[in-house]
Amino acid sequence: MEVKASTFLTREQQLQIRDAIKEAEGETSGEIRVHIENSLTGNVLDRAAWIFNKIGMHATDNRNGVLFYLTLRSKEFAIIGDGGINAKVPENFWDETRKVIQEYFKKGEYAAGLVEGILMAGRELKLHFPHKKEDTNELPDEISFDDAEHTEKL
Repeated sequence: MEVKASTFLTREQQLQIRDAIKEAEGETSGEIRVHIENSLTGNVLDRAAWIFNKIGMHATDNRNGVLFYLTLRSKEFAIIGDGGINAKVPENFWDETRKVIQEYFKKGEYAAGLVEGILMAGRELKLHFPHKKEDTNELPDEISFDDAEHTEKL
């Protein structure tokens, strides 16, 4: 039986990822999302960019959203940062983050890899977009999936 995107990670792993997002976002105005899909047609970066816009990440006040996108069948992933954060991070930051995540993924440690990548992104966001008193959480922290009608609140 094929694993669906929404059941790829256990509930506990989903909670770990959500908690990492909350921790990372607690120190920045940046927004971090994770999206998992069953399959991919085309280029992983193109699809990730399309999802980025579809789930509203391009509409943050400071253009400092970061998307971690995974597709299960083709075993590909991408990290997409919006213009505000991309203008600030070192040139190789996303490549380095991707390498760290990939090492976890090679061992089958998908949740741990996502958590580490999220926390790395959070530290970088904090440097350039520190949390201010008036900041609000602009986007949900839950993982989104392509095979679910809605994202279950954890």
